[in-house]
Amino acid sequence: MFALSDGRHRRYLQYPKTDPRKWTIGMKPKRTILCVDDNEQALSIRKVMLETRGYRVMTCTSGEDALAKFQHGGVDLVLSDVIMPGMDGAELVARIKASSPQTPAILLSGKIKIYEKDTQADLFLPKGMYAPAELLERIRVLLVRKRGPKRALAPAVELPRIAAS
Repeated sequence: MFALSDGRHRRYLQYPKTDPRKWTIGMKPKRTILCVDDNEQALSIRKVMLETRGYRVMTCTSGEDALAKFQHGGVDLVLSDVIMPGMDGAELVARIKASSPQTPAILLSGKIKIYEKDTQADLFLPKGMYAPAELLERIRVLLVRKRGPKRALAPAVELPRIAAS
């Protein structure tokens, strides 16, 4: 661990000895993804995949539980299965978008290959028809789109000089 300081804040640079691409600054906020699937095995695999890429992951096995967790706040993206008992993924996304339209949502399904219903999800992916790297890239792009473009530094403003009398 290595400490960096700018005079006001101290941050710690954590780095594994093997891969410099995984070096992170300790105070960098993690993005939170809400994963919803009634299949607990698929849910745990997705959770491990996302956590190893630096995301914070909250999991739920039903749409009702997911909506309750979402309403507590702090969710940056929703990743949900379409077909679930009770509230399905499309209904969950519709309710989330009603309260927070800027939150990105991805629907996944193992049974449906083409989703023909009108949905408010930003993306539909059939399970097994994409590589994990593709899912990770789509998540990254949606989160960047939510954050917006990086802001340029504001130009320096020259203060008026006070004449000495």
